[in-house]
Order: sequence, then structure tokens, then C-alpha cells
Amino acid sequence: MSDSKQGNNKDYSAGNIQVLEGLEAVRKRPAMYIGDVGVKGLHHLIWEVVDNSIDEALAGHCDTIHVTVNEDNSITVEDNGRGIPTDYHEKEKKSALEVVMTVLHAGGKFDKDTYKVSGGLHGVGVSCVNALSTMMKATVHRNGKVFEQEYSIGVPQYPVREIGTTDKRGTTIHFKPDASIFAITEYKYETIANRLREMSFLNAGIRIYLKDMRELEDDGSPKSQEFFSEGGLVEFVQYLDETKEKIIESPIYIESEKNGVPVQVAMSYNSSYSENVVSYVNTINTYEGGSHVSGFRRALTRTLKSYADKSGMLDKLKLEVSGDDFREGLTAVISVKVAEPQFEGQTKTKLGNSDVVGAVDSSVSETLQIWLEEHPREAKIIVGKVVLAAQARHAARKAREMVQRKNVLGGGGLPGKLADCANSDPTVCELYLVEGDSAGGSAKQGRDRDFQAILPLKGKILNVEKAHEHKIYDNDEIKNILTALGVKFGTVNGDRELDLTNLRYHKIIIMTDADIDGSHIRTLILTLFFRYLRSLIENGYVYIAQPPLYLLKKGKDERYAYNEDDRKTITKDMVGDSGKEDSINLQRYKGLGEMNPEQLWTTTMDPNTRTLKQVTIDSAAEADHLFSMLMGDEVPPRRDFIEKNAKYAKIDT
Repeated sequence: MSDSKQGNNKDYSAGNIQVLEGLEAVRKRPAMYIGDVGVKGLHHLIWEVVDNSIDEALAGHCDTIHVTVNEDNSITVEDNGRGIPTDYHEKEKKSALEVVMTVLHAGGKFDKDTYKVSGGLHGVGVSCVNALSTMMKATVHRNGKVFEQEYSIGVPQYPVREIGTTDKRGTTIHFKPDASIFAITEYKYETIANRLREMSFLNAGIRIYLKDMRELEDDGSPKSQEFFSEGGLVEFVQYLDETKEKIIESPIYIESEKNGVPVQVAMSYNSSYSENVVSYVNTINTYEGGSHVSGFRRALTRTLKSYADKSGMLDKLKLEVSGDDFREGLTAVISVKVAEPQFEGQTKTKLGNSDVVGAVDSSVSETLQIWLEEHPREAKIIVGKVVLAAQARHAARKAREMVQRKNVLGGGGLPGKLADCANSDPTVCELYLVEGDSAGGSAKQGRDRDFQAILPLKGKILNVEKAHEHKIYDNDEIKNILTALGVKFGTVNGDRELDLTNLRYHKIIIMTDADIDGSHIRTLILTLFFRYLRSLIENGYVYIAQPPLYLLKKGKDERYAYNEDDRKTITKDMVGDSGKEDSINLQRYKGLGEMNPEQLWTTTMDPNTRTLKQVTIDSAAEADHLFSMLMGDEVPPRRDFIEKNAKYAKIDT
């Protein structure tokens, strides 16, 4: 962790805390500060607090972090860092702890002598979380003493007070999100675990503990995990690729510092047909990439092409090789530390610093060139895969052109099975991808023809996880989906890019049966979207319909249950004090086709009564790992996953 530990011997005290402006407007416009007020924004509160502890680790003052989800969905984050300063802040005329907790843009991140690099450089972090919490309590162990202060929606309940002595050090933040701000206040264990796992890989040597007091294991202890990585990014790449067949023995590791920018990259190649590049700036996941990713791709393409040209392996290839070809089957993690990163927006999804391009480019090209020379066998394997990728891409382009040519000659080219809607405004139009002709028929009859289009899908679409791109254009159902959507694949700077200019629907709803086959078809469709149409997910256009599992009848009282818990609650309410469950007529829907058009409309398609789940990508790295495991060639990881997660499925032995 030599590049991360950039601490110094200067005192960390109230004088290091710089105030930029007040805390107003956070509660009025919370989405401006945390992205949204849904599930993503709720979890963002945890990241803001944990980032402060990680910053202490980056400065070399913390090596252990505890995150606890309490029974009431409040969160406790504890670290063993230096502790937030509690001494008197001259400008604000109050304790530095209170300044940090209640004043927006206040913190040690703005003092370059305190933190060289930081994840939460905007400084809204913990004060923003405070403003959006009904309760927050800060406990500081510092200089042999214990201090505390409590807050309610950002307002201190009393001055910072000393409550005892201690031989520990560090900061503990306990907060409960405000239910009047967030649509959902229930934290997801897996979402937290995935992010903390990433943090441990990105900060080798730091132990992060997660505990969930809401869920007990068989022995009565809370559900918990420990995250610790000694190998850092190399272990991260190995984790991401554990469900794939590797084609080089060990990941390539690059670590250097150029122009004051520490750069770390780990990369490997596998037998898959997809690329998975995950990027971070100061441990913050940059979902949309940015200058560091551009520098990496530029160096990778140039260095590999130069080596391939010198080796003569491209001489017989009569096709042009593109950047995409060099990245097929690539898994890479890029992590840079930037003193003053320029992000697009507070949610930090894209890095804009132009100087980082050159830093990453030169770091990667220098190390990769040496590696290729020292590993000729592995280099030959990689270039061989590049050649196959170029051939497959050429075939895919021909297949695309053939499909588009047929569409033009066919006059408009919309699939014959598509029941389109009357409205032509994509912002209000919906496309239902429906499993089977039977359900498709009911959906066509039950829909609102003005804005709802129906595309029935016959059977199971191709598993794109196991197929080259050109194969997807031979699959009729995938061709129908692409044509109905109106999307095309283009090329920008040699890289494949999805053109959404003529996208015909801004709601794409996957509607399948609530059984094992339906789940499989839904996963196949989601794999297609994740691998080839990811920008549709990133733009929030993809949804999953939630059809009911049961219809419960008692006399004239009819109610739908969407899951087993629903059924039990409704049954209990219907029978009342009598407790006679046999008085209820229970119908289990085995498929969408069992519902008549009116029922399908009421339960699953009417915007006023339906439930849709929006498909989002909380962690691209974890999503890639999941799709590879579920839909790839490696059976053991998939079996383990099913055994751990299946509630009703019986696993054959």
C-alpha cells in the first residue's frame, strides 16, 4: 500500500478544517447531492460515510472499518482512524466536529496537507448524510478522550461533549435515513457487501467487516462477512474472472506514478467474447469511465498492435483490426489517485481530467511492452484471440448489414409479430417483450393501444454469453427485438457503440411467466441487454413486469398476491378471526397465458395498478461476475449460487 499511504507528520486539528458554504438546500433538493432518493441514493449515504474512513486509510491512519446494518435499518460505521478533530474552530466559533457534521463543503479534504487524495473531495459527505437523517450520532475517540454529539435532520441536539476516557482512537457514525425523504428505507445486504468487497480489493491490507443485525444465521449470530485483500487489484481481476475460462495464467499488473498521478492496473484475458473494464478514481467507481479509461484503451490498442505487427501475426489477416478486437475477452481494473479530480456531477461517474490520459497511457504502454517481450507464449495467445475477434467482428458487421438491408427492402422493417402502438413519441411509448404467443395474445387484447406495443417472443433467445456477436443476428427473436427497438450498432473511434438516435420506446418491459422457464428467459434477455445494449439499462429504459402468483377469492372479495408473503398476509386478512383458510378459493397462475386480457391489464399492464422493477446496475463489476456465472460455461460456481439462493428449486444430485 506504498502508493496509498501519503500521510505526513503535521497535526490534524481544527485549523485544517476549511469551510466553504452552509448546509442549506440539501433537504430541498437531495437528488442533487446523492443522485436520487430511491434505493441508489439510500445506499449512497453509506458510501459517503465509509469514504471518510477510506480517506483515513489512504492517508495511512486507518486499517479497520466496521459497517453494521441495525435492526431498525439504521447504519453504524466505525473506523480506527485519527478521529474527527473536536477542538475549537476559530472561524465558525464552535467545535470542529460540529463544523464537519453540519456545514456543507467543510472538511479536511480541502487542505492538501491533511489529505493528498480523497474520494469525497466535494466535502458534502457526512454533513449531507446528516441533513437527510432523522437521527445521527457522532462518537470520536481521540487523544485519550471520548467525545459525542447527536443531530436530528442536521441540527445539533447539544454542544459537543466529552463523555469519558479511552485508549482507542477513531470515529463512529450512527445514522437513520429520513423516511420522509427516501421512498425506500430498507438497506440491501448484497448491495452493501458488493461495494465493501470492491473497497477491500482497491485498498489492499484494510480489513472491512459487515454485519447485518436484521438477519440471523443458523447459530443465532448476525449475518456477517469480512473483506480483506492482500493482492489488491490482481485478486480483484481473479475474482471477476473466477467464472470464466482464463487463457493466460496470471493477471498482468501495472503500477507506477506519472505526472504525480499514481496508476494501478490489473488485467487478464479469458475465452469469453465480452469486455469488462472497471475503473476507479480515489476508490470511487467511475461507472461511465473517463480520461483514465481512454488512456488505458489507447495504450492497450497501440502497444498490442505494435507487438502483433512486429511478430508478423497480423500479416495473413486481410481485415482491419479495431480497438474492440484487442479488448474481446479482456477483464481489467483501473485505479488512479488524483489530487484534484474533475468529475461530471456530484455522483462522480466520469473523470474529466485531461492530464490523466497521458499518465495512464504511458504507465500501461511501458509496462505492457516489457511484459509482452518477457512472455512470448502468452503474448501469442492474446494476439491469436485478437485475430479471431477481428474475423468475428467482420462477420458480425456483414450480418448487421444484411439485417438492415432486409429491413429496408421489406419496407420499414418492423417485425410481423410486433403489435405497435399509435403514439410515435418514444418518451411515452412502452414495448412489452412477452414470453409466448398465448400471453402475447392476451397482452395485445388487454393493452392500451395508444402507447403500449407488444412483441411476443417464441421460445428461448440465444445465450449471448456463449456466442460471438455475429451469431446474434442469426437468431430471429433477437433480430426482432433489435428491429422493434430501432437501435443500431455504430463505431466511434474504432469502438462499437449503440446508436439510440431512433430508439422507439423509453420503457422496455420484460414480461415472462413466474416460473423457472420464465426466469430463464428473463435472464437470457437481460444478458443480451447487459452485454450488447447496456446503455438502455444505464439510461433507465429497461423494466421487469411483476405479474401476480395467486388470485385469492372469498365471495365477492378478489385479491391478487405477487409473492408468497403477499399470499399469507392477504389470507390472514380475508379469514379474519375465523382462521378458516379453506374458505378461500386459491388460484395459482402457472403462466401469463392463464390470465384473460382484463386480468393481465389490471395486474401487470395498467400504469395505475401495476408494479414494475427498473433494471439498474449498482456495480458493473458484480453484474459482469453474476452474468458470467449464471450464463457461462463454468458449472460449479453456478451450482453453488443456486444452492445458496434457491428457495424452492430442488437441486439434482
